[in-house]
Amino acid sequence: MTALADGARAAQMLADRLAKNRRHLSKWAKREGVTCWRWYDRDIPDVPVTVDEYEGALVVADCRRAGADEVLDPAWFDAVVAAIAAAAPAAPIHARARRRMTDRRETGAQYQRQGDDGAWREVGEGGRRFHVNLSDYLDTGLFLDHRPSRGEVGAAAAGKRVLNLFCYTGAFTVYAATGGAAATVSVDLSNTYLDWAADNLARNRVDLRHHALERADVSAWLGAYRGPKFDLVVCDPPTFSNSKKMHGTFDVLRDHVELLTAVARLTAPGGTIVFSTNHRSFKLEPRALADWAPVEATRRSVPPDFGYSRPHRSWRFTAPAGPSPRAPG
Repeated sequence: MTALADGARAAQMLADRLAKNRRHLSKWAKREGVTCWRWYDRDIPDVPVTVDEYEGALVVADCRRAGADEVLDPAWFDAVVAAIAAAAPAAPIHARARRRMTDRRETGAQYQRQGDDGAWREVGEGGRRFHVNLSDYLDTGLFLDHRPSRGEVGAAAAGKRVLNLFCYTGAFTVYAATGGAAATVSVDLSNTYLDWAADNLARNRVDLRHHALERADVSAWLGAYRGPKFDLVVCDPPTFSNSKKMHGTFDVLRDHVELLTAVARLTAPGGTIVFSTNHRSFKLEPRALADWAPVEATRRSVPPDFGYSRPHRSWRFTAPAGPSPRAPG
């Protein structure tokens, strides 16, 4: 990254780009019925922030990276936020900092509540309703870059058994359940997120008798599960986790082959695994379910409003249909 522009120059560059993006992307958003979308995605290297809209409210994230002995200048970010406020004077703005994963590992910040402002808001996506929090957590509860993949799962779920691993606030589960899934199981280690998922399901009038929410370490749950297999599995693991609630640590680079192998054991013949990761340097090991003919779906799974970054990579694995019937005699 080049040296950051000073606050005033950064603010002006951002204001110009915001105006351009709003002209172009707002037409797309209106045409597609998208009401929660990314206005600005670190488009300019000298202005590393993101700006997301959630139906009239804005979330601005400071994505600057500090060196080991560097203190980031708060005045720079203040100038940037002021420029955004001038561009959208009627919009409430919620500002936050996003730091590199190594910093979050050391502090445990990926697990911690960030505040208590209580900026809750119900928003819509694809005909569904979701409860988001714009102030108190590292993320809002709805990953906007997974919008196309959620639509894909909803369209494919009718009559199927669906498993959502590392389910977070259950957005994929909401799509599957309202898309006609026969049953879903959603697994996460956090009671907070499972409660949030239950709330999202309730907002969409989903009957929980056929849609189970299970608190567990995903690796342990996969090893212990002995129930019927699943036709569709969503697996979007964290880049890294060292939660005290789990045994050991999870690293998606190190552990994805073992994880996918365990998921495959629970997948019905002809079933599909939707796998994604936001690890920026991720490389899928060739031995990861090689006989399942993995297809990378990143190009179609990243929406237009994330045009300047690669927020995730995504694959689709299709389980073999099973052994051919024996020939008679």
